[in-house]
Amino acid sequence: MAIEAHDIETLIRARFPEARITITDLAGDGRHWSAEVVDASFKGMNRVEQQRAVYAALKSQMDGAHGELHALALTTKALE
Repeated sequence: MAIEAHDIETLIRARFPEARITITDLAGDGRHWSAEVVDASFKGMNRVEQQRAVYAALKSQMDGAHGELHALALTTKALE
């Protein structure tokens, strides 16, 4: 089953309520997405730490072979 962009944004926003979030369906199949997340809480974190924090927010949808979110290209930035 595919996941919708607003579902991905809702999961991320639950952890990062003030973030600027851009979600793009890369393949048009609802399973391969890109996300850009810009948030002030990333300040002082390296990119790996930032991305781990976002992936933690999405874990429930990425777990196992039946996870609705199959692939996510993730870009994170600290809000300047």
